[in-house]
Amino acid sequence: MTEKTEFQYIKHQDIDYEKWDACIDGSINSRIYANTWHLDRTATYWDALVLGDYEFVMPLPIRKKFGIRYLYQPIFSQQLGIYPTPTSNITRQFYHYLDKHFRYAKIHLNAGNLPAKEVASMSFEPKKNYLLPLAGNYHDISKFFSSNTKRIINKAGKQQLSVIQGIRLETYLEFKAKNLQSELPNSSMATLKNIIAYGQYKGFGEIYGVYSPDNELCAAVYFCQWKDRVIYLNAVSSELGKSLGGMYFLINEFIKQHAGKNLTLDFEGSILPGVARFFAGFGATPETYFQLHFNRLPLPLKWIKR
Repeated sequence: MTEKTEFQYIKHQDIDYEKWDACIDGSINSRIYANTWHLDRTATYWDALVLGDYEFVMPLPIRKKFGIRYLYQPIFSQQLGIYPTPTSNITRQFYHYLDKHFRYAKIHLNAGNLPAKEVASMSFEPKKNYLLPLAGNYHDISKFFSSNTKRIINKAGKQQLSVIQGIRLETYLEFKAKNLQSELPNSSMATLKNIIAYGQYKGFGEIYGVYSPDNELCAAVYFCQWKDRVIYLNAVSSELGKSLGGMYFLINEFIKQHAGKNLTLDFEGSILPGVARFFAGFGATPETYFQLHFNRLPLPLKWIKR
């Protein structure tokens, strides 16, 4: 019955937030990034594709340039796409609509969304997320740490480091700004502040910090929990923290604290090989999701958005 219900494009102001969030909450492929509160804080503007009475939904983050509307992936949002996990027929309906009504898109689907070969104009590039189940005891989980990860953890354990939960947001943002490898725009820092502040206010997000023997903050992570996933959503280390193995120490302590719980540590992913090795070093295994991309812009705009 679902596959014959009405397919709608709904503008942002007309989206039923209650029905939308209920759909995301009840989806087996649910992700924190698709909640209305998160989209409102990360996307410049977003509309929606909805099938039936919010039985299936897809957020559409939209920007406009040279009079052309296009789809993009908002910052701090790893996976969006279609919710709940769609059949191949429903998947094709969503993709065909995008192809017909937009000239350009580069967006991340979620792990429950598969490519559709029937839409020839679209490419689907696989991306890797890293997940570590925490249901086992710490001894069993740590068996799968790489030898390099174990070595750094052992070394860090001799440095008299301490892990503190509940770091203040202002302290974290100041530390992050000071230790960024590449400059983050003020708008992106403001978005990050907004996301973390909301998570702390609602009680599902917390910042962990590692302090040196001289009481200097040297590594920190913002974790937030959505359902059975604890997401390593944002992190930063100073040069001191890197030399002391602070981030390894922090993650190891976090795993010790949460081992035996019905949770999965979601490291998100990275295109940087060194960061991916860091995640895999804790025994995290890859989960594949896809980046959907098509470009039917007129020349010369086509080359600008390659």
